[in-house]
Amino acid sequence: MSAVKRFLRDNSLSLFFGAIFVAALIGQSFAGLAAYNDTQVAEGLREVGYWRFVTSSDFAVDVAENWQSEYLQFFLYIWATVWLIQRGSPESKKPGSEGPESDEQQKVGRFAEADSPRSAAADGLRRVLFSHSLLIAMGSIFVLSWLAQSVTGVIAYNEEQLTNLEAPVDWLGYVVSADFWNRTLQNWQSEFLAVGSMAALSIYLRERGSSESKKVGDPHAQSDTE
Repeated sequence: MSAVKRFLRDNSLSLFFGAIFVAALIGQSFAGLAAYNDTQVAEGLREVGYWRFVTSSDFAVDVAENWQSEYLQFFLYIWATVWLIQRGSPESKKPGSEGPESDEQQKVGRFAEADSPRSAAADGLRRVLFSHSLLIAMGSIFVLSWLAQSVTGVIAYNEEQLTNLEAPVDWLGYVVSADFWNRTLQNWQSEFLAVGSMAALSIYLRERGSSESKKVGDPHAQSDTE
């Protein structure tokens, strides 16, 4: 097998989702432009071009508000699965194994193996940071996306306020406004429902061959599939 084919095979899951992400983002940009220009025409204003729209606060806020909700979902799920369990779900540890586990179980410090990452065998802050690096990364992206949503959101909101001959608001005024939290909570509730449904439905339902599902013949009560 050639190096290119091996790379495509070994990274096919990431490449697949990367490709459909780009396709969906491009699709959103064209659909959003059409919807935006429909509103512009209805209000007696000029239509805008594609480049102006995709660099506008209206497009940016729509993208950012979805990104922040997705990363909040993963942040909470990663943290919750350390301490909480769902008996029978392959997404959960076995009952009784709640918590961060011992150094031996996590293969850190003197229990690190020859092929373990170097940070797993390190001491002090380096090991602590690496031990929580996934949660830190997801949390950081969530915060940055939330800030991007709030900044672009207040710009888009104030543009609408001025169009309607109403007073603009500052950033703090916007992030405590009904408009901001209506947009935010719309996304949060759908993400929380999806994650909870996945954890519960995976107890009793299967998808043969998927790493996110138990084996077809596994008992309903079996939790950790490893």
